[in-house]
Amino acid sequence: MAETQDFQALDAVTLPVRLGDNPAMRAALGSDASGWLVREVGDGNLNLVFIVEGGKGTVIVKQALPYVRLVGDSWPLPLKRSFFEYHALKRQAERDPGMVPEILHFDEAQALIVMEFLSPHIILRQALINGQQLPRIGRDLGLFLARTLFRGSDLSMPTKARKTDLALFADNAELCDITENLVFSDPYFDARMNRHTSPQLDGIVAELRADRDMKVVAQKMKHLFAANAETLLHGDLHTGSVMVTMDETRVIDPEFAFYGPMAFDVGMLLANFWMNFLAQAGHEQGGSRDSMRAYLLGVIEQIWSGFTDEFTQLWRTERKGILYETRLFEERGDALGADQALDMVLHDIFVDALGFAGVEMHRRILGLAHNADFETIADPDLRARCETKALKLGRHIAVNRHAIHSIAEVNKLAVRLEKEFVR
Repeated sequence: MAETQDFQALDAVTLPVRLGDNPAMRAALGSDASGWLVREVGDGNLNLVFIVEGGKGTVIVKQALPYVRLVGDSWPLPLKRSFFEYHALKRQAERDPGMVPEILHFDEAQALIVMEFLSPHIILRQALINGQQLPRIGRDLGLFLARTLFRGSDLSMPTKARKTDLALFADNAELCDITENLVFSDPYFDARMNRHTSPQLDGIVAELRADRDMKVVAQKMKHLFAANAETLLHGDLHTGSVMVTMDETRVIDPEFAFYGPMAFDVGMLLANFWMNFLAQAGHEQGGSRDSMRAYLLGVIEQIWSGFTDEFTQLWRTERKGILYETRLFEERGDALGADQALDMVLHDIFVDALGFAGVEMHRRILGLAHNADFETIADPDLRARCETKALKLGRHIAVNRHAIHSIAEVNKLAVRLEKEFVR
């Protein structure tokens, strides 16, 4: 793993000097490093991100920092997270080809990855805030979830290979610790780094922090996150971790990758679409967003149906691991038993995904790391009305997850909540 004593953070001036002789950089950009144009564009919470343009092309250079960028060096963080991002991207590229950026170079000591520059792609979250209706994202993201989660599990992988991989990613403990605290615990008490729209949300925040049922559910989901090492997860899959054009969807930034419950990636992603749906009232300055709302509900349905359809196909064609073995079912003439097991697995993923989705909606409004869906609503009263809807939806689907039977039920509740408040 990378050693911090040898580490030097890049900047726009030093990058061409330090990487000018790198063969991958020269092949992608051209050999004259003095002519490279470097822009630092990182707007995330953790890392440096540079766009580097040369005579032959453009690349992305991403470098981890030895602290949380959002907070500063008062919150140290190991550089080895770039190691896990690199390995996660390699595995995702194998399990769903074409859905992640191509890696051109990895330097473990300097905690940097050189990768394909995606253009004219933009961040999915910004596209949705802008009201863009992208035709492929529901299908593409449903397939990505199914392929990466199934193929990284004991349903598919040879057991020794999966256990070896589990041991490798188990060392990504510090980033798991961020999730375990910032997602599952901090929103439900007055943690030091929390923030919310105040005083508008003060009342509902107090209610949630006194809500025993919600806190027990949040800790149940934390228990699953920490203890149920089902598959290799992206670990931070939201609409800010997806880049899009009208014709292409690509997933980025898996530095939180670890072995955890399949439902985690599913629930976190769906939550971000429900939040965007409930934030649309804050982005209607250019006219009604009713068609956008209908589009978003359709995308949510497409993600789940695409996930279940592809998961079912993989179950029937690639189930070669130690779980639900075909020698117990199909090879004994019991295809019905295999289908019964599949239904049980998908049901459990659905229920747990609702729990994870509810907690995600709360932490994005009450915790440290917020999202632009709400944050870009300038009017605090309007923002708080949108956030209140999401807080209520999150609480309902988390606490009542065992009584909810379809994505359509959640969508109907989201529509009801959206209409509850005067815009």
